[in-house]
Amino acid sequence: MAVSRRRFMSSVVAGSALAAVSTSELLAAAARPAYAASPPGDVVGKISVGYQGWFSAPGDGAPIGGWWHWSRDRFQSPSPSNTTIVSWPDNREYTRTYNTAYPNLGNGQPAALFSSYDQQTVDTHFRWMQEHNCDTAALQRFNPFGDEGPTRDAMAVKVRSAAERFGRKFYIMYDVTSWTNFQSELKTDWTTKMSALTASPAYARQNGKPVVCIWGFGFNDSGRPFPPAPCLEVINWFKAQGCYVIGGVPTYWRTGVNDSRPGFLDVYHAFNMISPWMVGRTGTLDGLDWFYNNVNVPDQADCNAHGIDYQPCVMPGDLSSGHRYHGDFYWRHLYNMIRVGAQGLYVSMFDEYNEGNQIAKTAETAAWVPAGTGIRALDEDGTACSSDYYLRITADGGRMLKGQLALTPVRPTQPVVGGGPGPGPINLAAGKPTTASSQNGPYPPGNAVDGNPSTYWESSGSLPQWFQVDLGAAAGVNRVVLRLPTGWESRTQTITVQGSTNGSTFSTVVGPTGYLFNPGTGNTVTVNFATANLRYLRLTVSANTGWPAAQFSQVEVYGGVISEPGTPPSAPGGLNVTAKTATSVSLAWTASVDDIGVTGYQVRQGGTVVGSPSGTSYTVNGLSPATAYSFSVVALDGANNVSSPSNTVSVTTDAAPPPTTNLAANRPTAESGHVQVYGSSNVVDGNPNTYWESPSNAFPQWVQVDLGTATPVRRVVLKLPPSSAWATRNQTVTVQGSTNGSTFTSVAGPSSVTFNPASGNTATVPLPATTARYVRVVFTANTGWPAAQLSELEVYATV
Repeated sequence: MAVSRRRFMSSVVAGSALAAVSTSELLAAAARPAYAASPPGDVVGKISVGYQGWFSAPGDGAPIGGWWHWSRDRFQSPSPSNTTIVSWPDNREYTRTYNTAYPNLGNGQPAALFSSYDQQTVDTHFRWMQEHNCDTAALQRFNPFGDEGPTRDAMAVKVRSAAERFGRKFYIMYDVTSWTNFQSELKTDWTTKMSALTASPAYARQNGKPVVCIWGFGFNDSGRPFPPAPCLEVINWFKAQGCYVIGGVPTYWRTGVNDSRPGFLDVYHAFNMISPWMVGRTGTLDGLDWFYNNVNVPDQADCNAHGIDYQPCVMPGDLSSGHRYHGDFYWRHLYNMIRVGAQGLYVSMFDEYNEGNQIAKTAETAAWVPAGTGIRALDEDGTACSSDYYLRITADGGRMLKGQLALTPVRPTQPVVGGGPGPGPINLAAGKPTTASSQNGPYPPGNAVDGNPSTYWESSGSLPQWFQVDLGAAAGVNRVVLRLPTGWESRTQTITVQGSTNGSTFSTVVGPTGYLFNPGTGNTVTVNFATANLRYLRLTVSANTGWPAAQFSQVEVYGGVISEPGTPPSAPGGLNVTAKTATSVSLAWTASVDDIGVTGYQVRQGGTVVGSPSGTSYTVNGLSPATAYSFSVVALDGANNVSSPSNTVSVTTDAAPPPTTNLAANRPTAESGHVQVYGSSNVVDGNPNTYWESPSNAFPQWVQVDLGTATPVRRVVLKLPPSSAWATRNQTVTVQGSTNGSTFTSVAGPSSVTFNPASGNTATVPLPATTARYVRVVFTANTGWPAAQLSELEVYATV
């Protein structure tokens, strides 16, 4: 069996890599005239992240079944003796998890894991990408002609949906490991399945071409034994299809030694972009610097000389092996690859918890990993790190790549926002005593500090109402994170933040402000403020547009060393709208400057904070179609000083596109008559094997559906049971429409419609632009039976 990427490491020392290349050859490569790098696109000038999406659990509906990639035997629950897990995820933002056979977490909670097959999981991951400026996701695709193919196909659809929803780009990254028939099957898979994804506005393009990556050509191991010729032929085939082709190549691709087979240089030079693998090659800062000087610099020179874009792999380090150095390893790798002049960066990986190199949210302390297992948490070297720390480093690295942050070898990202409370639990409110002005039935205030985003506190009585948590000791606090259950609809709560050191005298920290809880961004709100010394934190809710009560599912409190107020940052400049849809507006602005450093921004819709990005762009989701909105942005610095607002932009969202779903599904029906049990409700039940049949030998006959409201309609689809027993027949039909249910006009026909079992006994009748609430189909003839017959009547607003 082929080794995984994690375990594929060269058996020779790194220094021997240059044995096959002379100084004169390096100088000659560097002296060749360099081609201009490709202009910025969806991979050039961008942060790309590898996205596996390969975890599943029993009960999630994945075709592959079992604990895919969570355990060695996927048909047995993960446990310390049956596992692939080397890092434990932070599961607090998933609405659905699956209990394992691991011991409970150190905090006593069940040891549960997420499934990538749940759309909410993928949405959460892409929301994290959006919040931390991960531009593009490379969706890994292994040989889909085996048992994992249907699951991989479904994951591609889920990733497309999430990328579109959160304004990210994605592309297909084929991994040819153990793919014996890759030369023909790659082409088949692309032409019959994956190329359809390029119709999505979220599919990545570079130089105007859809991006495809092929990972694994030229590697010197038994899982990828392919000779150069078929590899080169596949690359050129994809380029002939109009694709921009990236090569995931060995570390020593240029010299053809160590992990690279010799004789592959023409293959490597055929790619539009080269992305050399680095995972497992080094685990020290000195090792990264050695690769920079001896591998990356000449790699970049060779790519420049051949007109190839260079996208080196950067990695956070293997957490399970202690390589992370509380973020210093990752930052050094980012710094080295940006100063080498790379055209883009490929982060390995976003979600690879079973190989320890994930940047996605990870358990912070031993309290959040199964007890007694020895799985390393992010504070494994004694430095407290928030679960999103490596996402935040990625965001800052992306800013440095794009010139928004000066090139610096000094990591600007703090392990905990605000400096952190020191080793131990990061959330100061977790499990602490709470009180409230009231509670509604079984929704006590303790639910807001229990670590479970599905439980919540709800007040009773009229507003205002307040919630309070006792942190146990006075601390410097500068950030509160508020959550509602992720499945709840959007609402705005007007909240005042107050603090006290004695529990009786409170001062206002943040005055009454409207905060939008939006399911499109996880129903999470972050309130930043200048550090305040307090023991008791009180939140007073004076209004709630979604329910006549105060509501919080989680209240998280963070802080650090009390900072002097200092000078506020400059106001963000040039706020403008870069894109809009019916439900979203994308904004961008120029960076603020500050004497101690800008740490982030707040996007405001009127007086309501709707986003807290770290970079200079943000997409506001969950908006209403054809509605006017106004936005502004403020900046915050390391002392949580707040700038003056930017200019205000006004924008109207696009009109809602017509629905693409079947408008007739499960709607009320009517008919001219029916025989036996074959009533008209069968034509809207979604089951093609049930049907309506009119009385015999008595044409005309009709069946109709009530869409509920007058709606534009452009197409009806008529079906009979698909069984071959329903032989080919023609029925003469007229489609009629009405807005009141009494006066009908003919929209299409009469025409003879053929129902053929060879094509599923399905017929489509296109309609001219029509508005109707009631759609009626009138039958005047049937060559197969002396009655009208229909199993499904589907109505669509699109052609």
